[in-house]
Amino acid sequence: MTTPPKSDNQRSRFEAFTQRFGEQASAIRAGRKAGTLTSIYQNLYDLFTKDVTQEGLRDLVSRDPRAAFRFFTRSIDFKALESLPWYRRYPEIASRIFIALAYQLGPARRIAFAIACLFLLLGFVPTVAYRGADEAGRITVTTAAGNLWWLVSILIFGFLLLMELRDKLSLKADLEIAREIQGGLVASGIYERNGLRICCRMRPANTVGGDYCDLIDLEAPNQLALVIGDVAGKGMPAALLMALLQGSLRTLISAGHRGGDLIQKLNAYLCGSIPGNTFVTLFYTELDVATGEVLYVNAGHNAPFLMRSDGTIDRLHSTSMVMGVMENPGYAAEKVRLRTWDHLLLFTDGIPEASNLQGEEYGEERFSAFLCANAGLDQSLLFDRLVKEVVRHCGDNRPHDDITIISIVRTPVRAETAGPVVPPPIPVHIK
Repeated sequence: MTTPPKSDNQRSRFEAFTQRFGEQASAIRAGRKAGTLTSIYQNLYDLFTKDVTQEGLRDLVSRDPRAAFRFFTRSIDFKALESLPWYRRYPEIASRIFIALAYQLGPARRIAFAIACLFLLLGFVPTVAYRGADEAGRITVTTAAGNLWWLVSILIFGFLLLMELRDKLSLKADLEIAREIQGGLVASGIYERNGLRICCRMRPANTVGGDYCDLIDLEAPNQLALVIGDVAGKGMPAALLMALLQGSLRTLISAGHRGGDLIQKLNAYLCGSIPGNTFVTLFYTELDVATGEVLYVNAGHNAPFLMRSDGTIDRLHSTSMVMGVMENPGYAAEKVRLRTWDHLLLFTDGIPEASNLQGEEYGEERFSAFLCANAGLDQSLLFDRLVKEVVRHCGDNRPHDDITIISIVRTPVRAETAGPVVPPPIPVHIK
């Protein structure tokens, strides 16, 4: 039987993190061979074939170009330009795309980008390449399409590409380390205690994300805190705020704060610490693993699903507003009880708000139907199928938000020598 990590047990997570880095470095050193022709060929072969999949190649020619176009033109209102005649509309679109691309670069690179575009256009202008007289005395004029302009343009574009690639690789290395650190800050895996089985899983949309899930062993006997939250935004800014949220919450818990008072003090701290255009949704619960009693505070978070053993589904709706907006909104705590074979599923909005290219969200109805159809699945398998279902719905539009769940199932307490506990097959319906 495994138990969730205690509040002061962060050291073990970071030790595991450094151990993984050490193992990776040892494997790389062990795999290096002498620079023979065979090893060079093998290295080149591995370079261009390792981890290459049909899906990845398909994304390269279909999904990635569309995603890049949407990224660079997200500030352009194409519908507002439809009223213009075509001879004005297309130049206007081209100029706005040029400006959108230029603003993604630094000031100096922006000038180089403009010069490269100018030289590219000059390459299409016929220029005088030779002028002279033939044997009969007739003057000849030969024109060519400025290959020199194109060559200079390509060189400038190549230089800009190398500079941007250097910046990206430098940032990527930092993001990989940040991902490892974030993986040590959030709970993951499966925990079992007194018949309670808890599965925490996270799928970041980017290298790092703003979703937060945690399990904290409280000082009181049989008391366990479970937290799931979502910081507004994505990427590194959201991940930094998530780390702030995690550290602040654990500090307040260590100081003895519980329930609504804990969330109230956490909200007051966030109001003075995070930017004004950012907020946090949070679902905090204190669970008695012996009795199954659950005390929870829902601060504007998605209402979890409580799937009862009799087949009904309840929702634990919000008890107060989101955090980081107002200092004293009041955070009330509610209580429910987990009975044997009850299943409590906490999740973030990356599931219902995942949308396809048509802007159609996955939605709460599809999510509920999925849970009804897969009620008897193992918790880890449920998450894997759910992610596949969401990705299938999104199609060529990658999910843009993190997907996180905490699944809690209360099973009968059994002896260590007993066989596996199998839940009874039950129909599921929503109240």
